[in-house]
Amino acid sequence: MAVPKNRTSKSRKNKRRAQWRKKFQPPNLSVCPNCQEPKLPHRVCPHCGFYRDRQVVEVEEF
Repeated sequence: MAVPKNRTSKSRKNKRRAQWRKKFQPPNLSVCPNCQEPKLPHRVCPHCGFYRDRQVVEVEEF
């Protein structure tokens, strides 16, 4: 039977155990300063196409 050669540290153990919570949390959303729609932080707004106060992507209107 396999036996671990070294002990697993507390920090390594806790980092591994903390990962399961991320699956159940909703993503953090920020508000777009241009159109006030919710968007993921550090990403182009999917509604207006702005990122950091400038137009980056042309968005089609449906």
